[in-house]
Amino acid sequence: MNKCVHKGCGKTFNDLNEECVYHPGPPIFHEGQKVDDTPAIEPTAKPQDTADVTPPPPKPISVTDGHSDGPSASQRPQAPQQPASAPSAPPPESESDDPSVNIPANKTCRRRGCNAASSVDTVSADRGDENCVYHPGQALFHEGSKGWTCCKRRVLEFDEFMKIEGCKRKKRHLFVGSGKKDVGEEALKTDGRHDFYQTPTTVIASLYLKKVDKQRSKIDFASPTEIILDLPTTDMKRYKTTMPLFAPIDITKSSSKIMGTKIELTLVKLEIASWCALRSDEERTSEITQKGPAGRA
Repeated sequence: MNKCVHKGCGKTFNDLNEECVYHPGPPIFHEGQKVDDTPAIEPTAKPQDTADVTPPPPKPISVTDGHSDGPSASQRPQAPQQPASAPSAPPPESESDDPSVNIPANKTCRRRGCNAASSVDTVSADRGDENCVYHPGQALFHEGSKGWTCCKRRVLEFDEFMKIEGCKRKKRHLFVGSGKKDVGEEALKTDGRHDFYQTPTTVIASLYLKKVDKQRSKIDFASPTEIILDLPTTDMKRYKTTMPLFAPIDITKSSSKIMGTKIELTLVKLEIASWCALRSDEERTSEITQKGPAGRA
């Protein structure tokens, strides 16, 4: 006896020409209605019965010439490709000063948040009394709050941020590290992040760049409309650019200050007018905002 495999039929038969009444479509279950609760639906299609004949399993592929039976190379599961190896990271910065390297006076400690300076007798001194308090993490600026990734404390003012005490200590400062020369410095191609605010007579701009070497850096107010920056860092990088200004400044009264994570420029305007950008080559905003008391014409 054979059993029909059509949906809704399922009867056994011997005559292959016997009429088969079945449902050509799949069953539908809607809104939780169960099969036992549905009314009997009369099948509509009526072809001949089809026996439930289970197809035989596929025969293994016989491969001669010394190879065993089995799936072909295209049928075998392929091993996932390994990602290309990433370029090796640069060696970490030295954690201590090379004793053979001379430490100049007024050299600032390289560790973030320390800012201690070397004295004249640093080379000859035992340095056993040094105490370096620093931040091993990175500076974090988010939605107006400022802090370090290694600490939980957050402040709003930048001056308060600079006063956050380090969370890690070492017995000695890091003034020169391994003492490598400036050979092979990496040139920073892109302009760093910057912002500014202004009064009727002054623009105070902040250029954010970490690890700037104060001793070797040069900030030249070359002309009323441009500033030449040459800012080497303690991690073998250098940022050099000529910054075109939005409007002319008084170069005799303007000044600069290098801080831990930024360079602050105080630019004295030659004209009492609002700046809508810091650089003349930047896209200008449609809205000009004047901060501070209004000046007299």
